[in-house]
Amino acid sequence: MLDAGKILVNCLAALTLALSTCARAHDIPTDVLVSAYVKPEGQRLRLLVRVPMKALRDVDYPRRGAGLLDLGRADASLANAATLWISDELELYEGLNGNEARLGPPRLVDARVSLESDKSFASYEQALAHLAGERLPGTMDLYWEQGLLDALFEYPIASDRADFSIRPRLERLGARTTISLRFLPPEGTVRGFELHGDPGLVRLDPRWLQAASRFVELGFLHILEGTDHLLFLLCLVIPFRRLGQLVWIVTSFTVAHSITLIASAYGLGPGGLWFPPLIETLIAISILYMAIENVLGSSVGRRWIVTFGFGLVHGFAFSYALRESLQFAGSHLLTSLLAFNVGIELGQLLVLVLLVPALNLLFRRAAVERTGTIVLSLIAGHTAWHWMTERAERLSRFPWPDAAQLASAVRLLMLLLVLGGVAWAARAALRRRRDRQGQARNGG
Repeated sequence: MLDAGKILVNCLAALTLALSTCARAHDIPTDVLVSAYVKPEGQRLRLLVRVPMKALRDVDYPRRGAGLLDLGRADASLANAATLWISDELELYEGLNGNEARLGPPRLVDARVSLESDKSFASYEQALAHLAGERLPGTMDLYWEQGLLDALFEYPIASDRADFSIRPRLERLGARTTISLRFLPPEGTVRGFELHGDPGLVRLDPRWLQAASRFVELGFLHILEGTDHLLFLLCLVIPFRRLGQLVWIVTSFTVAHSITLIASAYGLGPGGLWFPPLIETLIAISILYMAIENVLGSSVGRRWIVTFGFGLVHGFAFSYALRESLQFAGSHLLTSLLAFNVGIELGQLLVLVLLVPALNLLFRRAAVERTGTIVLSLIAGHTAWHWMTERAERLSRFPWPDAAQLASAVRLLMLLLVLGGVAWAARAALRRRRDRQGQARNGG
């Protein structure tokens, strides 16, 4: 009985060890960084990729001793891992004369193990030289989870002047997969991308129309997904729902946020960590102000200029939302910024087309207009008050800007004041012209 008990205990211990080893082998790493270079050359396109081996699961690597990787017998397993986890999941496309075709299958030139301390992927030339150099010695003691897999693939292409696109479907490598990608065209600047998860189809050197269409979509979706911007629009139009009034108000908002969006994208705004939370707080204040003004009463003239001022603030917020996406603009930065603005305006137009009739119906059927304006504005103001206090609390955690940052902020404020003055003067000139036209008609 005693021997049988010992045998049972030993079997349970061995089973527990095997299960824990299996679980560790199938663990999905939390953060995975993939480095890659794409370079078309003549009739071939080279793809260099570096992936942490801990992300390449379910591969039977040859081992020796206590789980050490047997580098002398690992070539076949490394080639299998490179194909299974990298080339089978990467989609590359070549566009010529308006036609786009998927490349592949590629030829695996080499796959090898590197140490985590290796820095050869700092540049394309170093990475290529590393893959052409000597391998790690077969007798080196290295656990497979501690290595990096470097692979070089070559794809046949028709021309290195074609338009290339990539869809890196590598999100299953880890819970959070980041791809640091560099595209090296035969001529022109290197394009750098930082992609997360499955970013969809990425055009490595987009034409202006491709960039514009992408950013129109981004702007359209951004305005529809931005709760604070939608609440601002609601407060903006509650008391002013006639077409003539809305044209002036919405136009002033559009012009204002376009100015600061473009300025910020070109690096003209303050760069301190305190500035984005300040902008978020000011946006909440803008909603609260509009709600209070709606309750107390407002005129189209005052709403027009106030909207211009708050539009300048919202433009910075748009630029922060756009910052990560600017990597997809290629060489068409200004085109992409204008296209993003077009998308925002299309989204605003859709919101107004739905919102104005809904407000008119509400005030006609369910509530007196003045009462409905006050109730809706109080609800919006209550929400904005909570946003303002929460964001102000976050802002207070950041250190105050230094002298250089304050000087930059003051210069920006002066520029915005000048723009506001120009807008005010333009409005006054238009009003005088309208008055003269009215007097001429009456005199006639």
